[in-house]
Amino acid sequence: MTTYLHRRGFLRLAGSAAAMAAAGSALSACAVDESPGQPVGAGIKNLRKVKLGFIALTDCAPLIAAKELGYFAERGLDVELIKQASWPATRDNLLSGEIDGGHVLFSMPLSVATGIGGKAGTTSLKIAMVLNNNGQAITLKKAYGGAAYGDLSAAKSLLEKEKPKLAMTFPGGTHDTWLRYWLKATKADLSNIQVSAVPPPQMVSNMAANNQDGYCVGEPWNAVAVQKGIGFTHITTQDIWQHHPEKALVVGARLTQDQGTLAEVMKAILKACKWLDDLANRDTLAGMLSPVGYVNAPAADIRGRLLGQYDLGAGLGTKTYTGDQMMFFRDGETPYPRRSHVYWFLAQYQRFGLVKDAPDYAKLADELILHDLYAKVATDEGIKIPDDDMAPFHVKLDNVTFDPKNVEDEAKRP
Repeated sequence: MTTYLHRRGFLRLAGSAAAMAAAGSALSACAVDESPGQPVGAGIKNLRKVKLGFIALTDCAPLIAAKELGYFAERGLDVELIKQASWPATRDNLLSGEIDGGHVLFSMPLSVATGIGGKAGTTSLKIAMVLNNNGQAITLKKAYGGAAYGDLSAAKSLLEKEKPKLAMTFPGGTHDTWLRYWLKATKADLSNIQVSAVPPPQMVSNMAANNQDGYCVGEPWNAVAVQKGIGFTHITTQDIWQHHPEKALVVGARLTQDQGTLAEVMKAILKACKWLDDLANRDTLAGMLSPVGYVNAPAADIRGRLLGQYDLGAGLGTKTYTGDQMMFFRDGETPYPRRSHVYWFLAQYQRFGLVKDAPDYAKLADELILHDLYAKVATDEGIKIPDDDMAPFHVKLDNVTFDPKNVEDEAKRP
């Protein structure tokens, strides 16, 4: 028997939370509490209260699993998980202290610091650890099926002919970056391509209403478009950059200052990440994530891609990933936050014209990543610390090797 909430109790709580949200919660959120009667952490006194936000995406799993499996409570933490309406709401709630941390786009702190997705110069959002690699995708509407899977030449023709309306989830966020990187790789004339921001759970409904022709988002919203017969997966992000950083545990001022509590939060999440990477647990995980208080999508639409089994849609068949589907631990490779990855995102901001001047790469990487804290936590937990913090790495889509020591070469690349 698993240790997460009994389904009846969970649905009762989730229904109550949904009613609160409909009444107008200040956070546009659903708070998911432990089941009444005998919570997992019963008997532990003086629990430290922590509020963590999440978006309805499959890769919120480390936070959900750490809560439902009792890993937070084991460490004396009373964690309230608060469902966020959008990434801008998440940003605002982190900056205001309404939430202490959460499941956040890896590049949101960079976007905010550079003024793309917030007030320039704000460096109070810190990356404590990476939550997952891989597992996002670019979905196009079914009528564009001629673009096939990952065919850049066909995509170029489509983009120049149709001039589609495309969506991502947050300016300068990971989905915005994957989308713009793909657009650049097609070498299409992009002067008439519209790109706008839409909250992840609204992607499918907006495509169904013909408000947009394609989008980049996390799962399960690519799989849901396929299952509803309105879209197809044109490319996954692991086929853009294998094992790219995706979501991170990002924290605001309170946890940045209270690193004792933050370390315990990280340790609980790391334990959950190990559990999540045992594929035997992923069927259980799909059911855990499915209810309305969490992702609010059918377990079947969550399960397949967690297991690396992709129905691409539009008659394109299936694609299977082994070890490079959505991953959460990878023997310590996933959670380690690398400064070279910060350099890469900042270089893309220059390439895309999102910033005019070169940012201070080294300063931002040092300020935004809690590097020393992660090293201490990993050491305490006996987790290997990779030695490739500033090493070059390969980006698969256009066969480019990025070297953070020559960052300007990437920033100036067409």
